[in-house]
Amino acid sequence: MARPPQPLLSQQRIIEVATSILDSEGLDALSTRRLAAELGVSAPSLYNHFRTKEAILDGIADAIVAQVDLTVLDGRDWPGSLAAWAREYRRALAAHPNAVPFLARGPALRPAALALADAVYGMLTEAGWPPGYATRIGAAMRYLVAGSALGSFARGFVDDPKVYAERYPHLRDAHRLRDHWRQVDDGAFELALSTLVSGFVELFPTVKHE
Repeated sequence: MARPPQPLLSQQRIIEVATSILDSEGLDALSTRRLAAELGVSAPSLYNHFRTKEAILDGIADAIVAQVDLTVLDGRDWPGSLAAWAREYRRALAAHPNAVPFLARGPALRPAALALADAVYGMLTEAGWPPGYATRIGAAMRYLVAGSALGSFARGFVDDPKVYAERYPHLRDAHRLRDHWRQVDDGAFELALSTLVSGFVELFPTVKHE
């Protein structure tokens, strides 16, 4: 029997299928057995490409982070660059909310994640921020982005006004939030982002020479 023109498996193909499972069904549904079944191979064959399930998750996480455009990090305008990067980062994470809890653990040894951390830290320190502040600013921005990408707060309300009318009078219009979830969620993110970056701008003159 002639060999197939291409290998049945590759790291990229495994990551693509694993990401699809994660996106549609969540982290608990992603197992090596399930992944192998979707790929039409035996589970042990996955280990020729990834030693553990954790390594597969690292691959998914790094593939997501690799989608973030780091060219927006222009040190000539660090506040604008920081905000542009946060929007880029949120866009990438929001497309894969089930992966956010894993991504939120930190970059570990993932190349794209480390390149992102290096770019943000480098942009801030080159702009004049002391190293300690640059680290904390980068972390604060990631907390905001990860939290906002994890899911929709507005869609967490039911659309029945009777649920809120009597017991929660201050939430009497909460049933309308589901119909405007994107406006609410995007608006909340932009408000928090602008407030956070403005606060850094006000703080900068007092710490840049420390």
